[in-house]
Amino acid sequence: MIEVKEDLFVESLQELEGGLPGRGQRWVRDLRRSAFERFADLGLPTTRHEDWKYTNVAPIGRIQFQPACQVEAEDAPGSLRRLPLVDLGLPQLVYINGRYSLEHSTAHSLPSGVKFRSLRDLLETGDETLSGHLARYAGYGKHAFTALNTAFLDDGVFLHVERGAVVEQPVLIVFLTAAGETPVASQPRVLVLAERESHVAVIEVHASVGEGERFTNAVTEVAVEEGAIVEHYKVQVEAPRAYHVATVQFHQARSSTALSHNVCFGGALARNDINSVLDGEGAECTLNGLYLGRGSQLIDNHTELDHARPHCASREYYKGVLDGNSTGVFNGKIIVRQDAQKTDAIQSNKNLLLSAGAVINTKPQLEIWADDVRCTHGATVGQLDQDSIFYLQSRGIDRAAARELLTYAFAADVLGRMKVAPVREWLEKELFERLS
Repeated sequence: MIEVKEDLFVESLQELEGGLPGRGQRWVRDLRRSAFERFADLGLPTTRHEDWKYTNVAPIGRIQFQPACQVEAEDAPGSLRRLPLVDLGLPQLVYINGRYSLEHSTAHSLPSGVKFRSLRDLLETGDETLSGHLARYAGYGKHAFTALNTAFLDDGVFLHVERGAVVEQPVLIVFLTAAGETPVASQPRVLVLAERESHVAVIEVHASVGEGERFTNAVTEVAVEEGAIVEHYKVQVEAPRAYHVATVQFHQARSSTALSHNVCFGGALARNDINSVLDGEGAECTLNGLYLGRGSQLIDNHTELDHARPHCASREYYKGVLDGNSTGVFNGKIIVRQDAQKTDAIQSNKNLLLSAGAVINTKPQLEIWADDVRCTHGATVGQLDQDSIFYLQSRGIDRAAARELLTYAFAADVLGRMKVAPVREWLEKELFERLS
């Protein structure tokens, strides 16, 4: 059994502590200290924890990662240019090895109504708006990796969308991690504040360069105020030796709308926690997800939709395609609080296994404390339909191509729900190439 050594993270934090921003701000110091103490109490989760039953993070705990910000990323600019979305002229915020890159970013092109500040700068100045929202939604009391990210608060994104602003162009955020012989770890943080009646789309991409081991521990908090609409894309296409753990937490006010598109293709181990608290009447939330596993990849998606107020609606559609000896995990929970009458919630998880060695563990859950609700959930696991393959072969398509077409059609359904065309087109191409 592999020994998990939380002390490695403690040593890393102590080495980095002198260079962390905001040491002169009491609330920043208190936040880091509280998160650090909580991580020390919790330790890294093990397979004895119900939420981590099928996901063994022991490899993360035994590797001595160096903070990515201390490693020079020589090949990063070239890799950045190869990301298709970078060439589309979207306003982009680029972070290389955990630090904001002014050279590769175009924050000046952000449209009116949306303001960006680097988290590192704001921690130094002790911004009041930041202190009122940072770490208020993604709680670290029960989540060790969120506590770890909060303890390492260094740099990240703060997007502030002003009241009534309709941001026409999506905002692209790229976190690029470079790793060579030395394993590196980055702890990216994103905070999006969408004020009343605003509308914005945010694309968060996690990519990498180099073949070395790396650990990305990301936390994104999205506050959606009354009547606001936020569409969030999270795309993970990291290298085969990457470990990726991420939390995306929405908090929704009255009549707000949140849309999440979570696409996970890369990494040796990937864990995504995508959650929303519908904390105002009439709030609506949609969670879409697609995960593609091959080789020995492990991809784990946990979602939680917390209906805390009445007259709210949620929709969740997650699909997985697993090949080789890959493993998929889906755990989706819908909670309906006692006062959340008239809740309307639908959850679906469908999985396609392309090989005998592929495995999926799926667990949709409903926790309902109200009596006037409409809630459904379901999960399916299957293989390609042989009759459909035969039909395509009878039309002159060889068996391999027929399998690819049917698999692509199964997965592309999720991508078709995406409203931002450049993201959808890029992912459709990426999906086809990986299936081929």
